[in-house]
Amino acid sequence: MKSLEKYPEDKDLLQRDCASVTQEEVASASSKCKYETLQVSTEDNITKIMLNRPMKKNAVTLVMYREIMQALEEAAKDDSVITVVTGSGDYYSSGNDLNNFTENLEQIIKNNGEWIKNFVNHFIDFPKPLVAGVNGPALGISVTLLGLFDIVYATNRATFQTPFIQLGQTPEGCSTYTFPKIMGTAKANEMLLFNKKLTAREACAQGLVTEVFPDQVFQEEVWRKLKAFASLPKNSLALSKQLIRSVEKEKLYAVNSQECEQIVKKYFSKESMNAFKSFFQKKSKNVAT
Repeated sequence: MKSLEKYPEDKDLLQRDCASVTQEEVASASSKCKYETLQVSTEDNITKIMLNRPMKKNAVTLVMYREIMQALEEAAKDDSVITVVTGSGDYYSSGNDLNNFTENLEQIIKNNGEWIKNFVNHFIDFPKPLVAGVNGPALGISVTLLGLFDIVYATNRATFQTPFIQLGQTPEGCSTYTFPKIMGTAKANEMLLFNKKLTAREACAQGLVTEVFPDQVFQEEVWRKLKAFASLPKNSLALSKQLIRSVEKEKLYAVNSQECEQIVKKYFSKESMNAFKSFFQKKSKNVAT
């Protein structure tokens, strides 16, 4: 896994925002890292990374990007068997917090390609079984990353949407490769090109979601399955996961790089700028009314 050592400015921010913990403390069921945007805990050999901005629908800020990378690095090294990513509140995640792009836009965009590339590589490189517990609606990058998870569980009220084209942007998260492979080209195009919103049942039928549970028992059922997985031989699970991933790892790196190059190019295009301008104008009108 590529470490944040490569990005000292990110590491410095994390050291300020997140209380330092030892590997033993992370492995302890009662230990929690004091993140600003996440809740991270380990229990029953399961590390849980919970997106924790419920009032903002768990929209992903620049700080959250950094903290998720840090949490994945810690989970990769701790004694847990399996890692689950989920959201707090009603949403799994509403995708990128577009307030990321309201100040110092040019510099942020120049850095954004590398940030996203490094972020996605953490999911490509993660050495243990990785589960998504989609507890509500998911948009944008929180959806495109699902193709890099080993299992995706969803509540029946979850929806899946990728509105990149409406913002004058292009997809990320290796979805231009994983989605056609998982769903078939036609169904992937409906999502990535034309922003079709999928219900949890539709996403399951198309292979993006592994299993759907009624909302009232979602947490209970997912945790029951995770506990069963966590009782399996740890090293065998990790090695098998790595063998499965190794076949396509270089391809995923290449796709990720290509997607991030296009993201940076598109941000500076007139089409993208106009789309962002239109979005923020609409948002301002909605707030005013």
